[in-house]
Amino acid sequence: MKNIKGVIFDLDGTLIDSMWMWGVVARRYLICQGAEPRVDLESVLRSFNTVEEATYYKTEYGVALPLEEIIAGRNRMMMDFFCNEVELKPGVIEFIRLLHRFGVRMCIATATERELVEPAVHRFGLMEHIERIFTCDEENTSKINPDIYIRAAEYMGTDIGNTLVVEDALYAIKTAKKAGFIVAGVYDLSSDDLQEDIIRVCDHYWKDLKEALSCFTIN
Repeated sequence: MKNIKGVIFDLDGTLIDSMWMWGVVARRYLICQGAEPRVDLESVLRSFNTVEEATYYKTEYGVALPLEEIIAGRNRMMMDFFCNEVELKPGVIEFIRLLHRFGVRMCIATATERELVEPAVHRFGLMEHIERIFTCDEENTSKINPDIYIRAAEYMGTDIGNTLVVEDALYAIKTAKKAGFIVAGVYDLSSDDLQEDIIRVCDHYWKDLKEALSCFTIN
């Protein structure tokens, strides 16, 4: 892989092994609110940002709370996991160090709120080389459109055609690819049923970032 000047990483399912827990928490939260989660809950929520998810709880499950309270309640359930339990996916530290050694600029673009993101990234020391975290809620967007990736590339000062987006979710991969970014897909169990589509859309596909180490060269 040549001429990469910047890399934009997704967080959940790409750098950290957390996607499975979002589904667990979504079900727990709805049960606590007296609702019965449907079997397709995880697949429905795949492309939602935080506000969209909370709105879905209200419209589809009748959760009679303000959006802010729904988001806060869900985040409380996730906080301990992000602070103390979540693990890095294989090869993350080594890959980030490799990129840094070659002078590649790096950002994170995530649909997860900063209050959850920061404990995890600082716990693993990721911000030693990653310059900035962009969150969908702060940027008032979702990964259905490419705004968050474009803003991250602008911040790094890299052209879209020389910027790699690393994602695990098919809908986000499609968004970044359509916008002209170079896109690498990373396997995550939460998208196991979509891997053929992910491979077809991506420029590169890795089982994990440990696998990426062996094929990444920069000129």
